[in-house]
Amino acid sequence: MRSSWPLRPCTIASVIAVALLATITAQSDAPQTLDARASDPVAMGWMVGAPPPPDKLIRFSDGSWFRFPQTRWSFSNIRQLMPTSVVRRGDGLATMMRNAGSADLDALTFQPIGRTESMTWAQSLAANYTDGILILYRGRVIYERYFGALAADRPHLAFSVTKSFVATVAATLIAEAALDDSATVASYLPELQSSGVGDATIRQLLDMTTGLDYTEDYADPKSPIWELSRAGGFLARPTNYGGPESFFDYLKTLKKSTPHGEKFAYKTVNTDTLAAVLRRVTGKSLSALLSERIFSRLGAEHDAFFTVDPTGAEFAGGGLNLTLRDLARFGELIRLEGRYNGKQIVPKSVVDDIRKGGDRALFAPAGYKTLPGWSYRNMWWISHNEHGAFTARGIHGQAIYVDPVAEVVIARFASHPLAANVNLDPTSLPAYDAVARHLMRSRR
Repeated sequence: MRSSWPLRPCTIASVIAVALLATITAQSDAPQTLDARASDPVAMGWMVGAPPPPDKLIRFSDGSWFRFPQTRWSFSNIRQLMPTSVVRRGDGLATMMRNAGSADLDALTFQPIGRTESMTWAQSLAANYTDGILILYRGRVIYERYFGALAADRPHLAFSVTKSFVATVAATLIAEAALDDSATVASYLPELQSSGVGDATIRQLLDMTTGLDYTEDYADPKSPIWELSRAGGFLARPTNYGGPESFFDYLKTLKKSTPHGEKFAYKTVNTDTLAAVLRRVTGKSLSALLSERIFSRLGAEHDAFFTVDPTGAEFAGGGLNLTLRDLARFGELIRLEGRYNGKQIVPKSVVDDIRKGGDRALFAPAGYKTLPGWSYRNMWWISHNEHGAFTARGIHGQAIYVDPVAEVVIARFASHPLAANVNLDPTSLPAYDAVARHLMRSRR
């Protein structure tokens, strides 16, 4: 079902419209930011016209594609902005996603983290600048909404949810003994012997425990995450740019600040290092590998695609684009312990290892105030709550949330103006938990 702010006629019950239009979503550290209604990309008319007028034009070269509110359009239109590589869905039929009847969730209330007032599920969708959300209960669609520029057949940028796809493939190769997680990066990529990442193990990449001199500050244009993005062509390079020309070139510049394996520190560059190892070990592009291992066996409805650097190497840390339903299919595959569409696609041992989680003592010093008691394993975030919920997460609100006990999978795309998930967690994590518990009570 399609929805937007303002809502189009006959798209959703009027009570939901009232809730959405009344929602106040400006964040305390960005009080002037347009809310979900005001920033609706269709209403704003981005990229409409032949050609679009200058004030409605979004470009890669001037960085406007990565500025809010333009991001509300661009995250659903990446192929119009930068080069990509296709992740083919294969020749088989798409798996049927059966509908179990739309659940009446919009008035469901929950308590946001750190707040005294309650919020409804419908209000949370606007608060998080949701572009699309789909809920599966026992594998059946019980809730599906699209907003703004997104549609059921349109891919959306997944940002760091990409990491969970890439790491799941890597963990599968480890289970098959085609990759050794105790081996060092340099043992597979001797060109990185003198790099700070050279003596890191594959396991340290997977669990983000490398000691690299690298930070991930999305608010600081001088942060290494921005340097990595410019090297890989994901962000425009400034005039007279003289830095690395590809992701692999950037890996050669890495230095180490502390010994590897001492603590968790989230670093996108770990995933792009892992991807370089996967390409070397398999002799295949990441796009071909993900197609072969996941998409062609999942019964995906649509091809996915990666953004690529000037050498054609995929942005493994955040460049995957796919449709919402295919995102949910992947979440359901993991909920079902790697079995989907009548096939064991991912070894059960891999999913068991993810659900077990990582070392919480190594995770705790990172200080995620909305994730107390969590851990990180194989590039998935593990809650260790009583339902054993775990999630794939990406900046600006991308997510797969899996609750094994409630038998619920929630897939979401969003275009929140603030990148870090700490800005969305208060109105997302308790909302997901409330939905899962409600469905478990009401549908059994």
